Parts: sequence; structure tokens; C-alpha cells
Amino acid sequence: MEALRLEGVSKRYGRRPVLEGVSLSVRPGEVYALAGPNGSGKTTLIRLATGLAFPTKGRAFLLGEDVHKSPAARRHLGAVVEAPAAFYPYLTGRENLRMHARLSGVEDEARIGEVLARLKLLAVADQKVEGYSLGQRQRLGLAAAILHRPKVLVLDEPTSGLDPEGVELVHRLLQELAREGVAILLSTHHLQEVARYAHRVGILGGGRLLDEVVLSGKEAYRLEAEPLEGALALLKTLPQVASARLQGRSVVFEGEPEAALRALLAEGYRVRALAPHRFDLLDYYQERVRHV
Repeated sequence: MEALRLEGVSKRYGRRPVLEGVSLSVRPGEVYALAGPNGSGKTTLIRLATGLAFPTKGRAFLLGEDVHKSPAARRHLGAVVEAPAAFYPYLTGRENLRMHARLSGVEDEARIGEVLARLKLLAVADQKVEGYSLGQRQRLGLAAAILHRPKVLVLDEPTSGLDPEGVELVHRLLQELAREGVAILLSTHHLQEVARYAHRVGILGGGRLLDEVVLSGKEAYRLEAEPLEGALALLKTLPQVASARLQGRSVVFEGEPEAALRALLAEGYRVRALAPHRFDLLDYYQERVRHV
């Protein structure tokens, strides 16, 4: 079952379109990263997914329930959609989390200590939030979002304002949460870091979903052959090839290179090169949004 699903969501402010017909889904245990230039609609999409904004068209579902028609569905949602998250500055970090715990029905002092430890905030837990750095506020916001063990986590730029150590801490935590079965949707500019553990990346541009990149983590190969379109079509028919796509003047595929080479030569294709391929998400992203 999909934990989060957006169906053809569009958003306009007056006559100005911000999003146009975006559809995507996130499964339990999956990390889906949203990437795009400023103004591409990432934050608006995050707000629609959490029910904080209403779509002009389309629907958003959380664990099968319309998030706008069934507010109770949000009890399974953890979210940070502001940077930094809002807290009472005159209370300590621990006291702020206690208030969040009461609101979410999780008054568990041990759980509060656990999330403070996971975000490396124990040293400042009993200090007033007004004295926190931006990075500490960001991490406290994430601590509040995961406090009630949500099944779905939606984050808007969760690593903005963090130092390199904080960025690595948050990325490591998101990997752990995904392994625990949490469905995660996040917007980010940290493509190289996210590429290490995200399962899919949606590239937004001009309010539309331009592309959806699957990051399988499997070994890939780059093929140069003539004719290229025919070679692509043949590879797609082979049971030893999991996926194949055109990239520039090459075919990039996942599967068994020896089987692919034998099949191509047997059919008379001229193979110019066959080598391991390292997918560079940042390069692909830059090429995809270059003319948006």
C-alpha cells in the first residue's frame, strides 16, 4: 500500500500557476526526494502533501485517506515545513518536546530522551530554545516530527542551516527511519548526499514533475552501439537486463553485460564501447532543468 499519494495536484494563486498536475507516491520504507530550482513548487507540494494547503485541482492521500477530508489521517504524519520550526523560545528544548508529546498523545519521557539523543541535543536539552543556534532549532524540529513514531515523514529542506556534521547526522537518521519502515518525502538541494540512500528523485521545474529518477543502487553499464535505438529496443527484451534507457549518445542499462554483448553481436549490432557506468544525479539534474 502506498503511504502517501498525490493525484494530479495543481495549485494556483489567483491567475498564477504554482503547480500543474503533479502525481507521485511514496511507499513504506521508501525515501522520495524532491529536487528543483527555487520557485519550482517544491514547498507548495510539501504543503499540499501535509494538508497545510488545499489544491486547486487533484487530491492528496495519506495511508489511503484524503488528507484534506480526513484530518484524523494526519495522526500518522510527522512534518517539518518551516525552517526553522516554531517553538516557544522561553521553554527548554525538552519542555517544548513535552508539549508536542501531550498534543500527540505520547507523554513518554523515555521517548523524549531517545529522540533528543538521536538528534544529538541532550547537551542543550535543558537550555531555553531562544539560545539555540539555527542548526539546533532545525534538529529540534526533526525531533518533534519523529516523536510520535509517524508512519509518514514529510520534510521541507531538513538540512538547511546545518553544518556538515549536522547534515550527515540528519541524512543518517533518515536512512535509519526508512529501514524502520517510515515513508519519507523531502525536498532538498543536497543531491549528492541524498543520492546515497534515496530510492527515487522527482525533478520539478516550472511547477511540473519533469522526471522521476529511480536510484536502485545496482551496478549499471554504458553502451555505445549502432544503431543506438535498435540496441536499446533489443536490450529491453532481454531477461538478463533489468532496465535500459537512452542517455545522450549511449544506452545505460542494469543487468548482465556479457549477456547483453552476446545478444547485440548475434543480431549484427556494431558495439563501440561497453563499460561500467556511474550515474551522476547532480549532472543529470542540471541537464534536466537547464532550459526550464
